[in-house]
Amino acid sequence: AMFQEWFWSMPPVTRTYVTMSTLTTVACALDLVSPLKLYLNWNAVTQRMQLWRMGTNFFFFGSFGLDFLFHMFFLYRYAKLLEINSFRGRTADFLFMLLLGASMLLCISPLTSIIFLGPSLTFMMVYVWARRNERQQMNFLGLFNFRAPYLPWVLLMFSVVLGSSPLIDLLGILVGHVYFYLADVWPQMSGVHLLKTPRVLCWLVGFSDDALAAAVADQRQNAPDN
Repeated sequence: AMFQEWFWSMPPVTRTYVTMSTLTTVACALDLVSPLKLYLNWNAVTQRMQLWRMGTNFFFFGSFGLDFLFHMFFLYRYAKLLEINSFRGRTADFLFMLLLGASMLLCISPLTSIIFLGPSLTFMMVYVWARRNERQQMNFLGLFNFRAPYLPWVLLMFSVVLGSSPLIDLLGILVGHVYFYLADVWPQMSGVHLLKTPRVLCWLVGFSDDALAAAVADQRQNAPDN
């Protein structure tokens, strides 16, 4: 009952992403599916029409272990914080942000050797949350305090210390910054909103036209989110 309550307390996009990522990892652990069928392989996508790889690579975070739990924690925490605060009442806009981030990562991926982009997409969410909560004080392992905008860089340094490649986190920072600039900075500078959520996504998450109009008005009134 407690698990069920916790599960349904998650906002819909966060709940869907966490669930699909966990199920993907379980399926791989039980040998129901091989990660070799999931990873991003552009030759397989273009020559063998294995189009699913452009999506499935975002749901595999490695085998069960500390690294998987680490990524699931950040995915759950920062997706939820964004969806219930910055994107409250704007589920379609949050889904659009993730789709934009995923699309940008897919475009960059041929320049890298990264075959699973889920961690980079998670880091994008960390970056956007951090920029939208600039005054929030944070603490790292009880060692030192810092403000939220430094969080992505603190985590990046931590990854490097643990021996991980910084490229995965840097891609998330890059894509997160592009989104933050287009969604928050540019509209404030120019009054022009370049990012408009497609109506089909609003229909997909059950938005009515009235709710959509209210959400757009609220977005313009409150941009940038803090």
